[in-house]
Amino acid sequence: MQVAIDGPASSGKSTIAKIVAKKLGFIYCDTGAMYRAATWLALRDHINLDDASDLLKALDDVTIRFEPTDDGQLVFINDIDITHAIREPDVTNNVSQVSALAPIRTEMVKRQQQIAEEGNIVMDGRDIGTTVLPHAQVKIFMTASAEERAKRRYAENIAKGIMTPLSQLQDEIVARDHKDSTRKISPLRKADDAIEIDTTHLGIDEVVAQILEIIQTVQNKND
Repeated sequence: MQVAIDGPASSGKSTIAKIVAKKLGFIYCDTGAMYRAATWLALRDHINLDDASDLLKALDDVTIRFEPTDDGQLVFINDIDITHAIREPDVTNNVSQVSALAPIRTEMVKRQQQIAEEGNIVMDGRDIGTTVLPHAQVKIFMTASAEERAKRRYAENIAKGIMTPLSQLQDEIVARDHKDSTRKISPLRKADDAIEIDTTHLGIDEVVAQILEIIQTVQNKND
């Protein structure tokens, strides 16, 4: 089974996807982390963020992989742990530019589809239900107000020791939404057959329960 969870920045999709995957014993793939990894690589190697050709060459030499642990999923480029580095402001504020490059998206979609072939999967991102897994049996589109998403990002940053003002985070989220929804290649949008869940006033457990119920309903229909 393929479960696609899409939504804008800080809508909670990664947190929810991880929990759902764990409860079901499914593979979890954080596609946003893959684009962040590519952005981190470009910044580390001083590659022009508009230069898809040079970035593709750099990506050819690396493997982006995930390693589950009791404390959460780690992200590696080859053997370098970049779990925390890809959440730093320099990556966050540039990842939309990198993820809008058509050759980079093509490469990442290929890698994501290969991961999906390994078994039952929960995958989250911005174009999973529309581009990466268009035939997913379950498609969820998670939303939340920009104000609420900024508060969530602020709390995450504080926990990591990243001190960015709340007002700045909200402005960055609004800008990110615009970039993601207006890009020419695989823009952020709700798939026609996706179920929308507004998480603004919902707790994590409530959202997880809703999605598990949706998945169970689909599984019952297929049995």
